[in-house]
Order: sequence, then structure tokens, then C-alpha cells
Amino acid sequence: MLPVVPVVPDDVPGTRRVVLFGPPGIGKTTAAGVLGRRLGLPVLRLAPGPQDARVPYAGLLELALAAQPLPAARELAAGLDGAAGDPDGAGASLRLRRLTAALLRDAPPVTLVVDNAQWLDPASAAVLRWALRLAPDLPVIAAERTWRPEAGGHWSGEDAHPVRVPALTDRQVAALLAPHRPTLREVARIRTAGGGNPALVLALAEDLDRAADPSAARGAEDGPALPPAARRLVGEWLGTVSEEVRELLTLAALDDRPDRTLLARLAGPAAGALLAEAEAAGLLDTDRPDGQVRFTASAIGTELTTRLPETARRLLHARLAEASHDGLRRDRHTALASDAVDPRTAARAARAAGSARLRGEHALAAELSLLAAQRTPREDTGLLTERALTAARDAAHYGDLPRGRVAARLVLEHDTGPARRVDTLIALIDASGQHLDDADHLFADALHAAAGRPDLTSRVLIRQAVWANVSEGDPHRACVLAEQAAALALSAGDSATGALALTMQARVQRILGHPGSEATLGHALSLPRTAAVPVNGAPQHLAARHALFDDLPDRARALLLPLLVEAERTPDAEATVDVLRSLAEAELRAGRCARALDHAHRAQALTDRTALSPAPACYTSALAEGAGRSTGTALEHARRGIDAARHEDNKVFLSRNLYALGHLLLATGRPKEALEALAEVRDLERQQQVRDPSVLRWHADLAEALVAVGRLDEADDLLADTHRTATGLGRASVLPALARTRALLDAARGDYDAAARRLTGAADRLRHLPLERGRTLLALSHTERRGRRRAAARAAARSAADLFTAHRAHPWADAAARALHRLEPGPPEDGALPRLTSAEERCARLAAAGASNRDIAADLTVSVKTVEATLTRVYRKLDLHSRVQLARALAPAADRPVGD
Repeated sequence: MLPVVPVVPDDVPGTRRVVLFGPPGIGKTTAAGVLGRRLGLPVLRLAPGPQDARVPYAGLLELALAAQPLPAARELAAGLDGAAGDPDGAGASLRLRRLTAALLRDAPPVTLVVDNAQWLDPASAAVLRWALRLAPDLPVIAAERTWRPEAGGHWSGEDAHPVRVPALTDRQVAALLAPHRPTLREVARIRTAGGGNPALVLALAEDLDRAADPSAARGAEDGPALPPAARRLVGEWLGTVSEEVRELLTLAALDDRPDRTLLARLAGPAAGALLAEAEAAGLLDTDRPDGQVRFTASAIGTELTTRLPETARRLLHARLAEASHDGLRRDRHTALASDAVDPRTAARAARAAGSARLRGEHALAAELSLLAAQRTPREDTGLLTERALTAARDAAHYGDLPRGRVAARLVLEHDTGPARRVDTLIALIDASGQHLDDADHLFADALHAAAGRPDLTSRVLIRQAVWANVSEGDPHRACVLAEQAAALALSAGDSATGALALTMQARVQRILGHPGSEATLGHALSLPRTAAVPVNGAPQHLAARHALFDDLPDRARALLLPLLVEAERTPDAEATVDVLRSLAEAELRAGRCARALDHAHRAQALTDRTALSPAPACYTSALAEGAGRSTGTALEHARRGIDAARHEDNKVFLSRNLYALGHLLLATGRPKEALEALAEVRDLERQQQVRDPSVLRWHADLAEALVAVGRLDEADDLLADTHRTATGLGRASVLPALARTRALLDAARGDYDAAARRLTGAADRLRHLPLERGRTLLALSHTERRGRRRAAARAAARSAADLFTAHRAHPWADAAARALHRLEPGPPEDGALPRLTSAEERCARLAAAGASNRDIAADLTVSVKTVEATLTRVYRKLDLHSRVQLARALAPAADRPVGD
């Protein structure tokens, strides 16, 4: 059995006939076992093989043998011996139907499980179809590869319920791969390649072991050949569809963005039926609003393309070039269909790469620019190295390290001049992101090549400064390196590099609480802006970040919108993500939750389409989702960001994602868990020597968690120390949140009057920050309630609810509504369930609305076991026995929103 059990839906409908279906290796056998155990009956199991499909009544014989020593089983076996000489005889068939029905009807309570039902012979299936109608109470679980019921329904019953066995989640894939100790990046790669198919994931894990063996390493240009076990499994999967489908899938695999229009041009009128066959087999996902089709596991496309001889591959690319309705993809296929070296094709690919950059298609630009370099004649050294360097930069902007290394090798093989060498090594460093295993070697090589050239040396020092801050957690060293880079660049007259270096210096100075931060930033802003300065490294972007730190979200937004336009016109995916993230934070501070979610989703989507680290986008998504939509989804983002940052040793975004996690746990009433996360943030910030409390505002939340668990003196010390630091640095933006937590401390010590006064004052100072004001009013409501001033508590809760609702901060609005509900006098509203606790009622309403136990657990941020136990109590209290009855009981209030 696989070490990770596949997901089986928590709520299989009342029908006693279930068909589990899915591709080879998805875990149908295991899922059938799980579902069978849920029914609590002994299992009568059949498992026909491929050889049985052609043998009449082979399935019935297996049934007779499995049901021994029942007398009816012996009679059926004898009947099969009699029918062997005349398998098509009507009399024999009627006798077998009668004997099979008697066996199924008279057997003790069991669950019939038919594994690999796609190989059940037609004669047995026909008999079982008839016999099972006479045993309607017999549970049947069939597991087969595709859902293909006949006109009269499935053989197991006309009401058989189809259940596609879902793919493993990211966390399940990580658990399955845990013995191989993969990085998060490797987990994500195998999750995509395997599509969450357990058997395929384990087969692909052979690559992890081969990667650890230097003799098995492959160059990036050699192609991603699958391990032998994975090839066998994908081959078996592809064997479930026709040759015509495999041919169409091969064409789809050769295109970087296949869609229905392209495939219809290639396959003609038969395309729809062929795609439907591929989707039924679980090979393709075609249900996309943009018309694109995607392989459910990228390993399918890899196997289809690696099977192709080079000549056949080129011919198919030529077909695709003719059929393509997109000019850039036509150029891509033309380049891939051409000879290895072709000046005209190289020039065409280079032009197409430029167009792809302007269109924001970063992956396509990176591929086309590398194709342009590879198709350039070797004797044209200057043009070849220029195109290869462009390819390395495109790969850096997309975060594509393998393609960046191939391009860098082309440059270094043909041009060893210092400028080209430094440019290439910097592009390789930029492409590596946080995944540099040989950072020291690359930096040393770049500094050696730049020796005697201040302009080149300064560019290397800037990257070292970033590395020191993000990966080494040493902002003091980063500040020194940035200062050196600025001095060298400005002395050489390189204002672009000087602006970059000064911006980096100002960024680190702010972190360290250095008083010269704004002056340094002002110097950077005074230098002329050039296209050589990336948008996310420009002083204007840092000025927007500083405005955010100072609680000036509208100023930040005004600075960021032009930068977003500029970023989207460049091929720099990382810059675009950074600006989108900053915009999301600005909109969130201003209370525009819907806009914040939109920017955060765009940043997350762009990150997921590229090889960029997920940690930054996850942090922003966690904040935006937690404020505007769903705390369950927000927690998933935060945890994913933490995992990514730990694997990448990215201390900056480890702190941020841990802060997001702690903030969300605190908001959902889990202070002990929040305390653990926020205490780690404090330790990391101390290690990184972060002094300015406005950069990452964990201090008030940590103090609130300390108050909630009764560690009042620690909270007092933290608040006093943070207040002194913020006051000394002139960071007034931090003070209202500290005042809110100080009020909670006052209330914990019994001084409700002082707490209420402090909260009222803090709320007045937060009128320009609606969500922070609403959070403060909600704290005021809780404080007034504890002080037995219910009218004041209701007024504060009402104001908070109105504020959160107006700004579409749904999780906070739900929290305020719950606080208000507890304070409202009078009988319960129509449809309320006074016998249930608030937690039980929330769970019941979600269940009545059709949510599965797993969905409810995610929404309420509890375990599935907790949901099961809660629903059991609900059924007992309300004397109900099913979700149908529960839905009817809650029907009068079914349209009322349920909080996260």
C-alpha cells in the first residue's frame, strides 16, 4: 500500500453502488479499500487481469472461488463448468444469472469490490448487471480506469455514482517523497510532472536519487528524459487511448500553449471526439475558459516528445508552424523545425523573442532568445555571444536556471572578455534566485573578471549585497557592500548602477534604523532614471515601500501604478511580481480589499507560471486572502511560503510568512499557535539585526498573543521596548497598533476604563486605515463587553461590522457579526439553532450547503476529525440522520452567509 492514502470524498451519496475511476497509478485500489473499510463490512474482492477480459465468465469464476465455502458458490462453480461447453447458450446464461443472484442475495453482509473492472469480461458483466438488480442492498465498489457506462447505466447498477479519484495534494506529494529528502522546488517539479499520481510521483523520484549521483547528472540541454519506471507507467497510461489520440497529444506536447483551436486545425472534425477520449482517460484537462488544454501530468508530454526521432520531431514542428494561429508560436515552431544552424531562422527567432518580451510572455521570450543563439552560426562570434547573453538575461528575468546555464555556457565558450564574462555571470546569478549552491564561486569568478573595472565591480557588489541581506541575514554587511558599489559606480560615471546601489543601501539602512536612510534614497532619486535600472530595484519603488511603512498607502499607490505599467512592458517577471505585491499591500492598507486580492492573485499566478520563488507571492496572498476572503486559503499560502523560504534559506521571507501565519492564527482565535510563529519571527528579526519596527509589524501581534496566554509581564516589556524604539526613530505609524495591544493588556489586568479610553483614541488615529480601525473597534467591543457595558460593546461591534462590510473584508466582517450576535438581546432569529454552539452551527450550515468534510475543515481551519466529531454531535442534538435532513432543517436560513 502506498504510504500516502489518496483522497476519497468524505461524503459518497446514499447510493450503495460506487464506481471509482482514474488513470493507472492514481490509487484506485487503495481508495476502494478505504471506502470499503468505511462501510464496516467484510470485503468480497475480485481483481480481473488483462488476460481475463477475453475469457467468458472469468469474472464469475473468480466470484465463485472468492465466496467459498458458501453452498451457492459451489453451485455457481458447477454451473460455470456446465456452461463452459456452450458459453453463448441462452439456457446456460439464464442458469448462471439465477445462481449468481442466489449467491449475492443469500451471502452474509459483505461489500463487493471489483478492482481493475475495466478487465471484467463482458459475459460476467452482463450476468452481474442482472443479478445485482435483485440484491439492491449489496454495496458494490468498482474501480476502473475510465467512466464509460453503457446506455442502460453501469453494470453495477443504474444508479451507480461515479467518483474520480483525485490527485494527491502538494502536502501529500511532499509526504510521499519525504524519504528522498527533496527540496520544495523538487517537490513542486515532481508534483507538476506527476500530476499528483502517486505511482508516477514515486517513479519520478528516481530522478532525485540519480541527481545525487554525479555520474547520472544530465546537462540542462539534454532534455528531461523520464526515469524507466515513469516511462513504463506513462506508456501504460497512454495505452488506454487510441493511436489517433496519441498523435494529437504529441502535437499538443510540442506546443508551449496548445488550445482547442490549434488542435482542431490539426485533427479536423474528429478533434472533439479525440480530446474527449483523452480527457476521459485523465490525460488532458480541457475545461478551461481560455480554451487551452493542459496535460494532467507534464510527464505525459515529456514522454510523448522524447519518443520522437529528431526527423519526426522537426516534421511535426513544421505542421504546427503551418497550423498555428499565433505569429510568435509560428516562429517558435519554425525555429524548432529548422536545421541546428540557420542565420535566417536565428534572426526570425530573435525578433520573435523581442515581441514576446513586449507581450509579457517571459517563458516564450526566454526560449526564443536561446533558440536564436543556438541557430546563429559559430563563426559570427559577436552576434552569437550577444544573443546568448540576451538569452541568459531573459532566463534570469523568468527565473529559468537551466536555460540560463545553457546560454551562459554559449557566451563563455565564445567570448572571454571581462565585460561579457561579468554580464554573463551576473545574469546567471540573477537566474539562480535563492537556489545558488555555488554562490561564493560565482561571485569570486565575477569579481576576478571585473578586476580593475569599477563599473563592473560595482554591479557584482550589488548582487553580493542582496545575497548578504536575503540569504545570509546580514544587513550590516549588505549595507557596506552597497555603499562600496555606489561609490565605485558613481566614480566611474555609471549613474544607473549608482542608483541601484544607493537604493539597496537605503533599503538596508531603513531596516537597521539608520538615520541616513531617507537622505540616501533622496540621492538615488536625484539621479537620472535609465532603462538599465530594473523596476523593482529603482528608487521610486523603494520610495513607495517607505510610504507603506509610514502608513501612506495612497502615496504608495500613486508611485506604484506607473511602475506597474513599466514593469509589464519589460520581460522581468520578478519586477512585475514585486510591484504587484507592493500594490496589493497598499490597497490592503487603504481598505480596498477587492483590489488587493486582484493584485495578489496576479502576482501569485505570474509566480506560479515561472520558476520564481513562491515565498514572496505567498506572503502577499496570505495577507490579502486573510483580510478579504478566506482565512483557510490564507493559512495555506502562509504555510507554503514558510516551506519555500526554509528550503531556499530565504530569511527575509521566512520572517514575513511566519508573521502572516501568526497574524492569521491570532485573528482566528488560536493564540498559542500564533505565539509560536511570532516568537520565531522575533528571533529571526534579531538575528537579521532588524531595528525599525515599521518594516514588519509583528511586535503588536506578538504582544497580543502573550496577553492572550497570560504572559502579561513579557507583553508589557515588549510593548515598552517597541514604543521607545519607534518613538526614537520617528515611526509614529507603529504607535496605534501598540496602543491597541496596550489596551488589551490593561483589560487583562482589570482596568477596563483605561483600556476603553486607549482603544477609542487609537481608533480615532486610524481613520485613514479602515481595516486597522475596524480591528481596533472590534477590540473595543470585546473590552466593553468584559466591562459589562453591553450597549457600548454593541455600538463598537456594529461600527466594526459596518466598516469591514463596506470594505469587503469578509473574514473580519464575519468576526464582527459573531461578536454582535452574542450581544444582541431577544430570541434567536428565524432558522437559528439555539441547541447548537456557534462552532457547531457554522459547521452544520457549511455541511447543509453541500461542502465536504475536507472543505469545511479548510474553511474553519480545523482538522477533518474535528469536523466529523462536530457533525456527529449536531446530528445527535437535532435527532437527524443525514445531510439531506440537515439541509431541510436549516432551509429557512440557508441563504445567510457563514463566516470562515
